[in-house]
Amino acid sequence: MNKLYVGNLSPSVTVEDLKQLFGERKLPVADQVLLKPGYAFVDLPDQNWARKAIEILSGKAELHGKVIEVDYSVPKKLRSRKIQVRNIPPHLQWEVLDGLLAQHGTVDNVEQVNTDTETAVVNVTYATKEEAKVAIDTLTGHQFGEYALDASYILDMDAPPPIQGLRTRRGGRSSRDQGSAQAGPSGGPGGSRPRLLEFPLRILVPAQFVGAIIGKEGLTIKNVTRQTQSKVDIHRKENAGAAEKPITIHSTPEGCSAACLMILDIMQKEAIETKVMEDIPLKILAHNSLVGRLIGKEGRNLKKIEEETGTKITISALQECTVHKPERTITVKATTLEALCKAEADIMKKLREAYENDVAAINSHSPHLSGLYGVPPGSAISNQHSVSEQEVAYLLVPTQAVGALIGKKGQHIKQLAHFAGASIKIAPAESPEATERVVIITGSPEAQFKVHGQICGKLKEENFFSAREEVKLETHIKVPSAAAGRVIGKGGKTVKELQNATSAEVIVPRDQTADENDEIFVKISGHFFASQTAQRKIREIVRQVKHQEQKHQQGAAVPPQHSK
Repeated sequence: MNKLYVGNLSPSVTVEDLKQLFGERKLPVADQVLLKPGYAFVDLPDQNWARKAIEILSGKAELHGKVIEVDYSVPKKLRSRKIQVRNIPPHLQWEVLDGLLAQHGTVDNVEQVNTDTETAVVNVTYATKEEAKVAIDTLTGHQFGEYALDASYILDMDAPPPIQGLRTRRGGRSSRDQGSAQAGPSGGPGGSRPRLLEFPLRILVPAQFVGAIIGKEGLTIKNVTRQTQSKVDIHRKENAGAAEKPITIHSTPEGCSAACLMILDIMQKEAIETKVMEDIPLKILAHNSLVGRLIGKEGRNLKKIEEETGTKITISALQECTVHKPERTITVKATTLEALCKAEADIMKKLREAYENDVAAINSHSPHLSGLYGVPPGSAISNQHSVSEQEVAYLLVPTQAVGALIGKKGQHIKQLAHFAGASIKIAPAESPEATERVVIITGSPEAQFKVHGQICGKLKEENFFSAREEVKLETHIKVPSAAAGRVIGKGGKTVKELQNATSAEVIVPRDQTADENDEIFVKISGHFFASQTAQRKIREIVRQVKHQEQKHQQGAAVPPQHSK
């Protein structure tokens, strides 16, 4: 990709100014420079020069008093109505952002993208391509204090044929059309539309190749994310000294596969340059609860994938899993990148289908849980329950983290409550020596889900958990004492099944005294998704008990019928 986009240009900038700037920085002066109001396109001899120009100029060079932005240009044929807006200030009210986006055209949908950075990222769909183009030109470089927005096209991923097996929406369009992001915090116009749950691709790579994947000043990985329209998290600080590092790729199924291919290609080239002659396998991480369905009865699914792709696939032993590390490693070996990538697509298809089936089962009577790795959900609420349905969760957090959760003048906790539509209160410490504080979350199931997920993210961001640790918190929920036996099950069978299915630890203390509402606490410990899944299942058991009690009471209250 040799064509560059040069943005945030002053109206007074000329083609000669651009050529002079490139010449001064000892970059090849392009013969073809297409100048438009506020931006330009510049051709360079090859990709190496393009990479160097981005490295030297973007965010570092000024023209007529404005710092310019330089990035790879998205070909016109791949432009769509969809754009991505990045570097959104964390303190910015979503109503303000909505108003800004609406200035450039009719916004069909706004979706927030999961990100580990302090700033926010949203995907925006405009009514027309023309409006999307205007939005990119205007939003790029738009200042909010010290933050400058960055906007770019999202590649049109609707062109490739849909992978078979995914459910389609009315009109025959694949559910993938909706992307992998989540509904925006403002509950934008697209909030009620069904869309594919995000299911990230997690891979392990040799630690020796991490530097090559990232590239100088992050340029290589930025190119991967730009070309595949994915978000790639390289967890290089995890497992210090380990021979392998995990990478998480967030995107559509096609985007994940494309990013995986580019990463494998980078590693292969690096292996050749460093004379590491052995073939580099693809290693996919998958939650243990999904692996059985990938393997299939008597290993049929796995054998079929091996036969169709010409690969050899092995899976790490179940004994290597723990409650804290529930992932297993799927190792794929092949002689070509094409075979590895074909196997990756087939494996992820099976895992994704298993995950979607699990979520559908969990949510048959509850909100959509759209993220295996702690991603906040979309704004969809189950039709079976009223939006006004309230539930209370008591989340235990480190005492030292309370200040970070509250924020300066209470700003962070207020924004979180507004974003989630929940009431958030922090209970007083039980004693001066208390190591944990209780965060009381009251709201709809979706609101409680959002708050829990955001708190986990904040604790990780503020380094209350190390890079190698998964955020694991204890949650208490109240259940009627009459339902406690059903949660435990005969001989503890139900609670054991619950723990096996969710990877969460569930405890129903037997020495409790019911409160004034005849309720007792159930304690749930685990990482975000495990805790939420266990909570959904427990609340469903309680719901069934209450429903049976109501039917019994109604039956007892029905007077005898007399024939006329």
